[in-house]
Amino acid sequence: MTTSGAGHDEWCLIESDPGVFTELIRGFGATGVQVEELYSLEPECFENLKPVHGLIFLFKWVADDFSDGSRLTDKAILDELFYAKQVIHNACATQALISILMNCHHGDLKLGQTLADFKEFTRSFDAHLKGLSLSNADQIRAVHNSFARQQVFEFEGKSKKKEKEDAFHFISYIPFAGRLIELDGLKEGPYDLGPIAEGDDWVATARPHIEKRMQKYATGEIHFNLMALVSDQKMVLSRRLAELTAAKPAEQGSAISEEVQLQVEHLKMLIGDEEAKMERYKAENIRRKHNYLPLIVDILSMLAEQGKLVEQYEKAKSKSIQQLKLKKKKKPSGESSS
Repeated sequence: MTTSGAGHDEWCLIESDPGVFTELIRGFGATGVQVEELYSLEPECFENLKPVHGLIFLFKWVADDFSDGSRLTDKAILDELFYAKQVIHNACATQALISILMNCHHGDLKLGQTLADFKEFTRSFDAHLKGLSLSNADQIRAVHNSFARQQVFEFEGKSKKKEKEDAFHFISYIPFAGRLIELDGLKEGPYDLGPIAEGDDWVATARPHIEKRMQKYATGEIHFNLMALVSDQKMVLSRRLAELTAAKPAEQGSAISEEVQLQVEHLKMLIGDEEAKMERYKAENIRRKHNYLPLIVDILSMLAEQGKLVEQYEKAKSKSIQQLKLKKKKKPSGESSS
């Protein structure tokens, strides 16, 4: 049985996609940051994305209490750290994202009124009450549920037993007060993964902990996804461009001026790439949210009137069977179901 989306008190599944998470941030009213997908934790893979404010890790959830650290007990840190217990199904994507936003103190991030008011309102709450408050935050839930899939069919009666689906879960990693902190809403509190050495890149400190979690899964299987919350890349690049163009040409030799001009052109190209990427995200998100049912019904009706519906159905069925035969591995949906 499927319904037409998330109800008033329900939270929908969220796809693990940087465009989706970036739009969630904008919907919450926060600015100055975006989400990027990471294909590796090797330094060269995120060198151009610095500063990284937090990592969001999606993995195949199993019923255990695995963590590569110990429960955070430092009261001074706990008093300043925002941590909300997950008390509602499917909320882990937004909770993982908000956990980073609420604990990021970088000047590029502007929380916006919705999140700033929520943070202040829940400042004295314990983790469970923070979770309850988050699950009942209408505006945050509305933004989250704007990505509910457009499903309008409801099937009644008995059917074959539904195959059990894998469950996926989002957690966050952040640097906080000189420590690497793991924030998992299903646990009783934040976990301390150890100190971040002064001058070290905190992502490098996080790498072995994330790799250890990845190793929990069989070799060759893909059951995880990693994204980073970073500063707005267009904003960062525009700052660099402004710094270069602010230099007085009279103070530079011709060779240096030529080198600067090359850097300027390169930065302009990168800014153009960022603008194109955001336009692509926008188009993809419109498609995700659009209800294609009326179009599908019209197409099916036209095919039926022309006597071609059964023929097209048989072709599609045959193609689907061939694809299933060729598929060797089951790939996760990349959605939260915890």
